[in-house]
Amino acid sequence: MSFRYFPFQPADEKAMKNPAIQLFGNRLFSDQTVSEFLVEFLLVIFSPKRIGDCEPFETVFPTLKQIGYWDNEKLEYAPKARLNLKLFSFIGASRLDSRHQAHRNHYKTLLERLRQRIRTNSRDKDDVIRTIENLFLGFQGAGSGRTWCAQSFLPVSPSLLAGETIWKEKKAERDEVSEWSDLFEVRSSYFDMNQHLFLARGGEVLYLQLCNALRQPAEQIVQWCHENNLGLSNDEKDPAWVHAELNTALGSLMSHCPATLNGLAEFIDTELDPDTPQKTDGPEGDRRFVSAGWCNGDSWQEGYLFAVELLRLMKTNLDVVDRIYLLECVCAMQALRTLSVQSARVSMGEGNANWPGCRLVVSAPEEKRPVIRRLSQQSLKAVEKMIFQALRNPGIQLPEDPKERDNILKQADKSYGGKLFVGLAKRIGLVVPKRGAGARFILNEQLLRLLVLTTVPPGGRLTFDTFKELLENRYGLVFDANGLGRASLWLSGRETYLPPDTDGWLQEMLEAAGFLIHLSDSCALVHNPADMGEE
Repeated sequence: MSFRYFPFQPADEKAMKNPAIQLFGNRLFSDQTVSEFLVEFLLVIFSPKRIGDCEPFETVFPTLKQIGYWDNEKLEYAPKARLNLKLFSFIGASRLDSRHQAHRNHYKTLLERLRQRIRTNSRDKDDVIRTIENLFLGFQGAGSGRTWCAQSFLPVSPSLLAGETIWKEKKAERDEVSEWSDLFEVRSSYFDMNQHLFLARGGEVLYLQLCNALRQPAEQIVQWCHENNLGLSNDEKDPAWVHAELNTALGSLMSHCPATLNGLAEFIDTELDPDTPQKTDGPEGDRRFVSAGWCNGDSWQEGYLFAVELLRLMKTNLDVVDRIYLLECVCAMQALRTLSVQSARVSMGEGNANWPGCRLVVSAPEEKRPVIRRLSQQSLKAVEKMIFQALRNPGIQLPEDPKERDNILKQADKSYGGKLFVGLAKRIGLVVPKRGAGARFILNEQLLRLLVLTTVPPGGRLTFDTFKELLENRYGLVFDANGLGRASLWLSGRETYLPPDTDGWLQEMLEAAGFLIHLSDSCALVHNPADMGEE
C-alpha cells in the first residue's frame, strides 16, 4: 500500500520515520491541547498565506482556481509572534524561574512607555495599566504553567493570535545575555519559533484537509454523499458553494470583537516597541513565512464533512464564548474522526471499510446496565486496536533494525496513535472516566449541543431516528438497539442481545437542552434553533 499526500509529497526523512505521520499527516500529537488545535487552525486562517512562489493572499482559502491547480506545492503562512503583547499580558502569570532579567527589563520598558502615552485626569496611571494587564490576562488560553512566550490567548480576536515561541533558557544563560535587543541578533537565536511543541501542526492538518476536500470534483462528492446517506443539502454537496460560504463565514468569525480591543492589542505589540515585531516577523514586504505540513490525500471525505459542520456552526447565532468552545470541540472531533477513519481504511482496505469504518457505542453518562457499559468499553478498545494495527500496516515504511523499529512504534502508539485518540476524547468528555479502568463513550451537554448544531440544518428539524442515523453515518456513534447490534457485529462478527430501550437517556438529554419536540409518544423531532444565541 502506498499513501497519497496533500499538498505535496513529503521528503522530510526525519518526520517520515514516524508511522503516524505517514498515516495521518504532519501531525496530530498528544501534547497539543484542544484549545491549541483551534488556535493554530485560526492562525493559519487569519495569517497571510502563499502557495509555492505565488503572491500571498489574505482570504481564508485560496481561490477555487488556485485550489484546482494546486499540485505538489507547499503552503506557507506568516504568523505573528506578538512577543510584546505576550510579555505584557503573561509575565506576571508565568513561573518565576522563567523570567529572565532581559525579559523583566523589557517589561518595565513597555510599562514606562505605556505610562507616558496615557492621558487621564481622574485615574492613577498605574491603576489604568493594571486594568489593561488584567484585561489581556483574562484572555489567557492554553499553557498557564509554561514560560510566558509559550502561552496562548483565547482566539477571540485576530490581534490575539500568535505563533508558538519557545524560550531557549539554557542558551541565554550560557551566553550571559542581559539586554532585550541582544536576544534578536539572529532571528530565533534565543526565541525559537520552529519547534512546534505545543502548536504541533494539528491545526495545519485540519486546514489542509479542508483545502483538499474543496478541490474534489462535485460529482465525486455527490456520489459519496448518496452512497453513505450523510444528510447534506444540494448546496452543501457543491464544493464551490461551500468554498464561498465558508470563506465568508470564517473570514467574519472575529468581526464581533470590539475594535478597541484589537486596537489596544496592536498598540501594545507594535507601537510601544516597533523593533521587536520587525525582528521576529520581518518587515511588511518581507514577512517571515513558515511551511505548513501535509495531510493524507484520502482524508478529503472527513475533511468535507468538517467543512459542512463548520459552516453550519458558523450559521448559528452564538455568543463569543460559546462559539470558541464549540469550535474547539468540532476541531477535536475532526481529529478523532481522522484517526479512526484513516485507520479503518488501512486496516480493512479502501474497498472493505464501510464508512466510517467503526462503530462507537455511546452509553448514558450514568449507565447502570453492565451489557451496555461493557459494549461501550469494548468499542473503545477496538478503536485503539484498529489504530495500533494500522500503524503496523505493511505499507508503513519502518527501519529494518528491530530495536529502532520497536522504539519508533512505541512512541507512535503513545503520542500519535491510540493513546492520542483516548486522551483527546477524554479532554472533550467523549470518554470517561479520565483516570482508571472501564473507559467508555458518553456524551456531555457540550458535545450533544455540538452534534445537534452540526447535524441538524440551522433552523431545521429531523426525526429522532434520522438524527441518530446521521450521527452513525458521520462519526460511527451508535445509541439504540439496532445500532448497538451493528456495533457488536463490527466488534465480534455476531450480534449481541440488547434491551430495547437503550437510547431513552439521549431523548431525555435532548429534551432537557431544549432540542426535542414531541409529536406523539412514538415520534419526536430534534430541532436546531439557529437563533439560540439570542436570549
